[in-house]
Amino acid sequence: MEKWVYRFGRGQAEGGVSDVAILGGKGANLAEMANLGLPVPPGLTIVADACSWYFQHEKTLPEALMAQVLDGIAAMEAETGRTFGGATSPLLLSIRSGARASMPGMMDTVLNLGLNDETVQALGHDAGDARFAWDSYRRFIQMYADVVMGLDHEVFEEILEDEKARHGHEYDTDLSAVEWQHVVSLYKQVIEEELGDTFPQDPHVQLWQAIAAVFSSWMNQRAMTYRMLHRIPEHWGTAVNVQAMVFGNLGSSSATGVAFTRNPSTGRKELYGEFLVNAQGEDVVAGIRTPQSLTEEGRLASGSEKPSMEKLMPETFREFSEICDRLEAHYRDMQDVEFTVERGRLWMLQTRSGKRTTRAAMKIAVDMVDERLITENEAVSRIEPPSLDQLLHPTIDPRVERVIMGSGLPASPGAASGEIVFTAEEAVEAEAEGRKVILVRIETSPEDIHGMHAAEAILTTRGGMTSHAAVVARGMGIPCVVGAGSMRVDLRNEQLICPGGITLKRGDIITLDGSSGHVLKGNVPMMQPELSGDFGRLMQWADKARRMTVRTNADTPQDARAARSFGAEGIGLCRTEHMFFEGERIHVMREMILAEDEAGRREALAKLLPMQRSDFTELFEIMHGLPVTIRLLDPPLHEFLPKSDEEIAEVAKAMGMDAAFLRRRVDALHEFNPMLGHRGCRLAISYPEIAEMQARAIFEAVVAAARETGEAVELEIMVPLVSLRAELDYVKACIDRVAIEVGGETGMTIGYLAGTMIELPRAALRAHVIAETAEFFSFGTNDLTQTTFGISRDDAASFIPVYQRKGIIEQDPFISLDFDGVGELIRLAAERGRKTRADLKLGICGEHGGDPASITFCEEAGLDYVSCSPFRVPIARLAAAQAAIAQGRQKN
Repeated sequence: MEKWVYRFGRGQAEGGVSDVAILGGKGANLAEMANLGLPVPPGLTIVADACSWYFQHEKTLPEALMAQVLDGIAAMEAETGRTFGGATSPLLLSIRSGARASMPGMMDTVLNLGLNDETVQALGHDAGDARFAWDSYRRFIQMYADVVMGLDHEVFEEILEDEKARHGHEYDTDLSAVEWQHVVSLYKQVIEEELGDTFPQDPHVQLWQAIAAVFSSWMNQRAMTYRMLHRIPEHWGTAVNVQAMVFGNLGSSSATGVAFTRNPSTGRKELYGEFLVNAQGEDVVAGIRTPQSLTEEGRLASGSEKPSMEKLMPETFREFSEICDRLEAHYRDMQDVEFTVERGRLWMLQTRSGKRTTRAAMKIAVDMVDERLITENEAVSRIEPPSLDQLLHPTIDPRVERVIMGSGLPASPGAASGEIVFTAEEAVEAEAEGRKVILVRIETSPEDIHGMHAAEAILTTRGGMTSHAAVVARGMGIPCVVGAGSMRVDLRNEQLICPGGITLKRGDIITLDGSSGHVLKGNVPMMQPELSGDFGRLMQWADKARRMTVRTNADTPQDARAARSFGAEGIGLCRTEHMFFEGERIHVMREMILAEDEAGRREALAKLLPMQRSDFTELFEIMHGLPVTIRLLDPPLHEFLPKSDEEIAEVAKAMGMDAAFLRRRVDALHEFNPMLGHRGCRLAISYPEIAEMQARAIFEAVVAAARETGEAVELEIMVPLVSLRAELDYVKACIDRVAIEVGGETGMTIGYLAGTMIELPRAALRAHVIAETAEFFSFGTNDLTQTTFGISRDDAASFIPVYQRKGIIEQDPFISLDFDGVGELIRLAAERGRKTRADLKLGICGEHGGDPASITFCEEAGLDYVSCSPFRVPIARLAAAQAAIAQGRQKN
């Protein structure tokens, strides 16, 4: 019989942390804690494969699974001395999701399952606290009705707020048992009114429906969005954890909380977290009540007057601290733990590797190397390459004046400015229009995930450092301020009311400083961070480990300088056409294109030559000693000409020509499919004078730069869009001829490599022939993807997301390389090319050069370098190191 259920309890478990693919992250770690002998409430985990079975069988559960769950509950009953659905000593259950990768708040949870009109009485009798029992019952009804029955929790919140106001209560904890009992009756009544159904009283019906609802939540919109953003495969599914309830809402000696074994914002080695007395776990992350600090140090730092757990429950705190130290040492990583204290007894409900800011991740990794917990290579492998982008964003310039409108808790560092919006939908719309926004909410919920991703930063007026907004923002790497209690959100009038009665409206500009917690007026000047310290050390380790070099795609001196500061080891792609669009150059370029004969073209090209030479000279000087790959003119000529009648009239006037003549020339150059038309090497063959001018500008710049710096320039000239060796032979002959001419004129021998960009399937297939002439290949994966798929990347956005939603493809092939198709062409070209020329240099220069998954492929394929945009150079350096370490190819 297939094993659908794994049990844990009594200091032992079936499975452990190595079974994460089977049990999901939560289940595997619960089993591991149980095996370590830690105080874990007994329970069972339904394997993740059951989720796939559920969706493949019309959302039903296999009979064998149901029998195994009942056997597991019987074991829980034996261990706890309680009975599921019992009229005395009832056993209540929590039903939680548990995907292989952490997806905080994206799927559903049901707590206190097993309560009904009979068991609530027994629970109150056992606990000696009827108020606690009825509070738990109303929580269960609200959560169950929302998750399982589909009735929005806001309906219940309105009832609760009305009842608190009627009795003059400020907090939920102020309600008495009788008042809670009345709330329960109102809850059940609204379920009947809204749904035409009664709240189920049978605990077994509750159980199976809750398990099914948790499985169903794997396919809810927020979970699908999160998976798409974090590249989590849909087929993984989620496990379901069924566990005996322990109660943090049993009075003043009970509590619940969330903690990190190190500070997730700074990386500092300190116990960091929050707890609530007389509460259940959902209260902490929901931000409904502002929690208290775990430690005295944390309390003082936050300015809270409420006692810390360290002072309030010293013995329990000491036990908890020791468990946290043990877990961190066992997992050799910073842990994110959830716990409950039930009348003085500590229970551990979860541990997992904690989400952290990139700066914190850097510090934790470096510190753990210094503490000899992990190796340098392990430290390098623990940093998510895309997350380095967090370190490249601006921070508030400390020298400028700032007007503080309010403040909260600094939940995720960095700073951002933007217009205020109050809904996730507004944030998404603004991003589509190119506007930068700050999402302002009372508190965020998982349904806001799309808007949070679209926003520059997030501000909430409720919640703590472990609230939903804080955790998700840190994972996304965007600034976040939470718990800004001195500010008030007025959703009805779309206003943010600040201390002193100052009102900010939708569309007003504010700046959020996620490092200090300040909300600032207007657009505040910012500055770039220093990439030294922990960052510098970790990148040194990465550079020691990686095999491939990392270059940059740079067309301007500004790009080249930025890339060099980020550690670029040369230029892998300089697109010369980008140099023709600035200022006076576009007019000269148009003169050349519109000339009626070769003489006219050469006259215009003579004006362009010194401009190109100057550009190249500066690039060579910036990159002195490093390789520079310059691509000859690639786009079709019509791209340099005006498009609309208004533009044509304006250009014709500026150039002193007839507008009708200009229109005829534009129409004559029009192509039905310019991506596959008269471009690349085809231009150099049709108009060799263009290639001659560019080659002369390049070689004269080499001479000038070498004389200025005293170093030889490592030059590579790249011919684009080659599909035939004869094309490359023709253009290379032109380049070689000009090199000899410039060498004779200057008395300097000019060294260089001539190669091609492999961006057509035919070039990849005939690589062994083309390599007879080419001295290097640079894979232009943007066009190679377009020509392999037959898809224009300019139009793909209209249907690629549909393909992803329907499971036809997992990743957009223009973002992450298509390994099976495009990747196969790259592998084939590399293999065939090197059979002809063993020392053939191989690189990649499309946008994929900055994508970690694509970089891993490049390491597997044996490429020599990747080239990417300047701000992705650190990402590529780290990803290349991780790929080398994973494949056992690291230099050290």
